[in-house]
Amino acid sequence: MNEETSVRRHALWLVLLAAAGAFALTMGVRQTMGLFLSALNTSTALGIGSISLAFAFGQLWWGLTQPFAGAAADRIGAGRVVVIGVLLVAVGTLITPLMTSTAGLIFAIGVLAAGGAGMAGPSVLMAATTRLVPANKRGLATGMVNAGGSFGQFAMAPIAVGLTAAVGWAGAMQWLGVLVLLALPAAWVLKGNSNAMAAASAAASGTKPLSARQAIGQALATPSYRYLSLGFLVCGFHVAFLATHLPGVVAACGLPAEVGGWALAMIGLFNIVGSLAMGWAVGRWRMKSLLSLVYATRAIAVLVFLLAPKTTAVMLVFAAVLGVTFLSTVPPTAGLVAKMFGPANMAMLFGIVMLAHQVGGFLGAFLGGYVFQATGSYDIVWYIDIALAAGAALVHLPIREARLVRSTKLAAA
Repeated sequence: MNEETSVRRHALWLVLLAAAGAFALTMGVRQTMGLFLSALNTSTALGIGSISLAFAFGQLWWGLTQPFAGAAADRIGAGRVVVIGVLLVAVGTLITPLMTSTAGLIFAIGVLAAGGAGMAGPSVLMAATTRLVPANKRGLATGMVNAGGSFGQFAMAPIAVGLTAAVGWAGAMQWLGVLVLLALPAAWVLKGNSNAMAAASAAASGTKPLSARQAIGQALATPSYRYLSLGFLVCGFHVAFLATHLPGVVAACGLPAEVGGWALAMIGLFNIVGSLAMGWAVGRWRMKSLLSLVYATRAIAVLVFLLAPKTTAVMLVFAAVLGVTFLSTVPPTAGLVAKMFGPANMAMLFGIVMLAHQVGGFLGAFLGGYVFQATGSYDIVWYIDIALAAGAALVHLPIREARLVRSTKLAAA
């Protein structure tokens, strides 16, 4: 019995290492792209607004790929989808320095790299983890996978800064494209699909699982699912604005450029703390209450930052506070989707929520560049961010945490 328990424990840790490691590499590379925005502008002379459009399109495309990637993973297996995604991230990142037009940057950053990161992103990785770990460990498991993405950002930001100093910005970006290939072995560990498992379980109980169309219809007809998606849209606005424009915010405050890299690293480091803490809290407190707390904390943190003197210490403390809340929304959001709808079609349904997240991401990345180019300041975007975060804290309160009936009785023989 002890040997069997040990085997299960090792299998669990292997799943978590594979999912968290893949997320660390894809998220780490993707979230450090903002460090190259100024260099891309200098190299191409396209203007911050045009380059921000490429980053903004990437935010939207990352979200658009996730429902389809999730549906594919539910049917053909997460491993195959992860392989394709990792390869696309590598190719898109490698060719970005070769692009000299807005259309070229949209294709490299917005289509290839962002689309690949979406395929090897949270909807597929979280659903695979949910499928492969016991139900009582799902909250902590998703928190650990999410922490992997945070660690990737923490590790990749200084790596990108160091590579830029050593081989230039173009060489640094291409080396990041090579590094992401280290995620390929995770595909073997995460192979399999949730629909086959759900179908076997349903057949044993005399029911049949809902089709993809039925599952989507039921989800969209559920008010709590719509509230959850609306709140996650706000999360996307906040996260994408920071990931794309925080180095620009640092420069606008008159601080050294390296502070931008360390601020991103601080967000990644403290996001590990936030993700693990949130994974532990899921199951102990109501997930909707945890989400309301996170969004309220963001609104307060941004307001205090706007009122505070803009020093290096203030910037790094601000980044640390934001890091705790940065992606800690993912475990309770994924947990609510799993609780309401179960593991069948989980990747697809969470992918739709991620799509809402990335609609917000598109707005955050684009408005950041557009407003700064028009006004020379990011203040308007910060005020929008405060209002949205406060609204998100309120919109989660009416969510009902209840399991819905997701299967139908098999016809009598």
